[in-house]
Parts: sequence; C-alpha cells; structure tokens
Amino acid sequence: MNSKEIIQWLLEGDVSIQYQTYRDLLSTEYEDIRNRIEKEGWGAQFLSKRNPKDHWGKAFYQPKWTSSHYTLIDLRNLCILPNNQLIKESIDKIAKECKAEDGGIYPNAKKSDGCINGMFLNYASYFKTEEYHLKSVIDCQLLELMHDGGFNCRLNRSGARHSSLHTTLSVLEGFTEYEYNGYSYRLDEVKKAIQSSKEFILLHQLYISDRTGEIINKDFLRLSYPRRWRYDILSALDYFQYSKTKWDKRMQPAVDVLLKKRNKNGTWNVQAKHPGQTHFNMEKAGKPSRWNTLRALRVLKHFKIPVMSFEN
Repeated sequence: MNSKEIIQWLLEGDVSIQYQTYRDLLSTEYEDIRNRIEKEGWGAQFLSKRNPKDHWGKAFYQPKWTSSHYTLIDLRNLCILPNNQLIKESIDKIAKECKAEDGGIYPNAKKSDGCINGMFLNYASYFKTEEYHLKSVIDCQLLELMHDGGFNCRLNRSGARHSSLHTTLSVLEGFTEYEYNGYSYRLDEVKKAIQSSKEFILLHQLYISDRTGEIINKDFLRLSYPRRWRYDILSALDYFQYSKTKWDKRMQPAVDVLLKKRNKNGTWNVQAKHPGQTHFNMEKAGKPSRWNTLRALRVLKHFKIPVMSFEN
C-alpha cells in the first residue's frame, strides 16, 4: 500500500483509530469523531461490559484482562472523552476502596504494586480524578524511586536492586499523564522522576543490557497490543513521542528493529497476545494491526524518520 492507502486503511478502522489518525498523523482534531468513541465500536463494547457494582469483571484486578483496572487502561488508550461519568464513578470507587496500607493501589494488602500504581495514575489522571485521591499514590510511588533512576514493582516485596523496564514505563506513563492534566502535588519531584526514568530506559537503548550488551528479553522486541503491564520497544517509543521527548541516538537500535518489522505493504502486525480473559479481541495476532501501524507511524513522524507522507 502507498501512503494514501495506509491512511485510508487506518480511517476504515474503529472510531478510536480514526480519531487518533486524524490527530497524530494528519494533525487535524476531529472532535465530532472523538464524541462517537463511547457510543460505538470498541469504546461502546467496553462500556457495555460494566456490571451494576461499578466494576468490570469480578473486581478491581480480577480476572486478567477483564477487570476494572485493565478495562480502564483500554478505555484511556482509546482516547474516549475524559468526562464520561460512568468511568469517573468507577475510578472514584477504586480510589476509595482499593488503597493498600502504604497508600498505593492494591486492595486488602499492606503493600501496593508499582506497575499498578503507574497504570492507575495514567487512567485516573486522564479522567481527571480529584487530586486528593491521587496524593497517597504519588507519595507511595516517589518512595519507590531507585538509585538507578527507575522503578521496580518488586522493590517493596522482595528487595529488588535494579529497576525494571516494565515498571518504569508504567510509572512514566502515569506520572506524565499526571503532569499533563494539571495536577500540582509534589509536581517538581514527579518531573525529576520522569527525567531519571527516561534516562534509565535510554541507558538501556530501550532493550539492551548496559552491562553485557545483550538483549535483555526477546519479548521486548515483540509488538503486542494491548501491552497490559508488559514492556516492549514500540510502547516505549510511543511513550517518548507522546511525552514530546527529543530524539536521542540511543533510540536508534529500537527504531531499526521497528523498521525491520514493517510488512512489505507498509503495515505492522500484532506479534503477540498476552494470555488471559478478554472482553473481546480488537485484533488478531499475526495479522496487520491498525493499532501497531498507527503507533509506529506516529513515532516515526514525531522523530522525523521519513517512511511516508502524512497527507490524506
């Protein structure tokens, strides 16, 4: 497919893909399309699965991936309007009822989980949850900042000594969304943690051990969607473009891998699905993916890597 055909293919996808294609590739805001996300397609399907107890699935975190927690991440990534009242009610319920004793998010527990805290801050900030609900989560997560600049969800449970790319990316997404939505509590410290966490990922060239020079985990090179709590290079690059990060030469190895994974027709596949229950499948593994094609193209556009013309 040529550039125009790829854009047209994206615009034939779900309304959330249409909206983000206009916004991110064609630099045109189509709010009338965004208004439709909660009324049709994937957005409406996710919302229809909410049960009378204000949760999805059985509870906040059960089962994977149909729980409230992972459904709310999916809804946030669809870019559904942040003023959706049903979603806001569910997040308020989580904020009130699912706090661990350390102030983070993990119901009926002494210690929270850094990945969950990061994801919670991501969707709670996006849906403009009241700041007082977020303060204890910010306090808890800032205490988990490690000496190497990143985060590891095992730190408060098993004494991890090195940050995790999985946790660091989740916390980065949460902290960045917190900043973007105008929250002020301990914001200077949050910004410093954002910078140190970015540096942690860049130190590893997104997937390479800084000690051995080897690939840290081959799964980091598999382009999944939804990524759930797991890290991969496309999700990291997509975060860097979303956070308006400037080009850093240490991103080049990951970009090279991304370009090699491009199909001959100019699309990218979903290469992996993470096992677990789902409400429905947005896309099939092993097939061309509008999600991954959209995300890859907006990364390449942001960093001015010429692969196609972004004109409709």
